[in-house]
Amino acid sequence: MATVKIPSQKVILCGEYGAGKSSLFRRFAMDTFVSASDRRSTLGLDQFEKVYRVGPEDRQIKLQLWDTGGLERVASVTSSYFKFSEAAVLVFALDNVDSFNALSQHLLEIVSHAEHAKIYVCGNKADLRHEAVVSDEDIQMFCEQCHNVITGIFKTSCRTGEGVHEMFAEISRQVSSSSRSRKELERLDDRSFRVEAPVVEDESCSC
Repeated sequence: MATVKIPSQKVILCGEYGAGKSSLFRRFAMDTFVSASDRRSTLGLDQFEKVYRVGPEDRQIKLQLWDTGGLERVASVTSSYFKFSEAAVLVFALDNVDSFNALSQHLLEIVSHAEHAKIYVCGNKADLRHEAVVSDEDIQMFCEQCHNVITGIFKTSCRTGEGVHEMFAEISRQVSSSSRSRKELERLDDRSFRVEAPVVEDESCSC
């Protein structure tokens, strides 16, 4: 029996070092949390795939999540990181205003290198509500200044797992829908849009 290939959608994490990208990646991949004091510093791109079921047909989609693995500390992330991305998650820490203010720069990189990617904003460390320095109004104002580039806003806590599964489930649903629509357009016959040249009658005559 032939196996059915599950479509894979690439999602990348972007943001400042310390915003919680690797913790978000670890919660997505292994549903675990490692405190900063116990975490080993690693360099190198990392990726993990997880299958979600989306749509009324309960179709399967494979969400492939990529993390910079700390490369943002030593150099700009190369264009290969952004290549073929269906979605990008801008991660910042709700208790760190500098990580929030840096989102515009990361947004520019996404728009430049992954122009077709849906862009989401993720406020991490939602469990530290009493220490939050970035308000909902700040986030909303940032999204408005981006002129409708932002597709969705989420709040998560890698420590408790709050909102993490819900965020990736929603992203998988949205990228699956947009990717399917794009593929349906690509399958259309080019002749549907072809303008036929008018037939010119031969005006020559014989004597």
